[in-house]
Amino acid sequence: MKILYAFQGTGNGHVARAQEIVPILKKYAQVDTLISGHQSQLKADFDINFQHKGISLLYNKTGGLSYRKTFFDNDFFTAIKTIREIELSQYNLIINDYEPLTGWACKLKKLPMIELSHQASMLFKETPKPEKKDFFGELILKYYVPSDRKIGFHFESYHPQIKKPVIRKKIRNLTPDKKGFYLVYLPSFSDENIIKVLKQIPVEWKVFSKYTQLHFRESNVEVFPIDEIQYLKSFENCDGILCNAGFESPAEALFMDKKLFVIPIHNQYEQECNACALDKMGIPNSKVLKLEEIKNWVASDQHLKVNYPDDIEEILVNEVLTL
Repeated sequence: MKILYAFQGTGNGHVARAQEIVPILKKYAQVDTLISGHQSQLKADFDINFQHKGISLLYNKTGGLSYRKTFFDNDFFTAIKTIREIELSQYNLIINDYEPLTGWACKLKKLPMIELSHQASMLFKETPKPEKKDFFGELILKYYVPSDRKIGFHFESYHPQIKKPVIRKKIRNLTPDKKGFYLVYLPSFSDENIIKVLKQIPVEWKVFSKYTQLHFRESNVEVFPIDEIQYLKSFENCDGILCNAGFESPAEALFMDKKLFVIPIHNQYEQECNACALDKMGIPNSKVLKLEEIKNWVASDQHLKVNYPDDIEEILVNEVLTL
């Protein structure tokens, strides 16, 4: 059996999930990998066979999705050309983690594909959504990667085809502790905006930033360039995590029993949906980097026990490779 595992390179969650799934698939089949997108700070620890710039959602430095940058900084002509020309007929199965080029190629050429992604969970009516729906956001979720067969991942199993998060072994192998500091990963905000707010809250903050190549400190806020080893060490020992309302980072925080506060990226409907789901679980969130709300969170005694089993191999064998 020959499989293509195609995944999105925008954000770190798709790469983190691929780190777990690809080695398992290679136990059962010949596997090629394809990545498109260009906004991930996490590097794949396996060979990439095909890489495309693809189409990425791009952000400004104040926490919002930038429609201007998304429209002008993506090469849509090349993306369409790739969709038309990419050769996929040699594969028995394409597994797609929110990767649009192979998704549309499979749709147009009627090739066998299953979507295996967090975004797939958004298309089930049981998944929590904000009361006010975002028409454009719903369109993106439905048509960015067209798929008839899908398995989704979410914080809870809202539907039989929605599974609990894939927690990578790099997280499962940590020994969580609480050493009195808080970790921050808010790549949609500038360092200046983050420091301005957090230095007013008298605890230690460790901020991981894609905007700096240097390690520096300002008052009680320590800023690090993106480094997975340092990040995991801080993740292991922090009291809590302040991050955007993506999927993998909040899921890993819940798994590690860390206090969690999320800020959905402005105009990013998927993150608004994630924040809604987390809110129903009792996790606080805010639309902006708001001083008083974060200060109250730091002073709180938040605790939420979750059960995220290590069952991805069972899901792959029983529900994906049998297709």
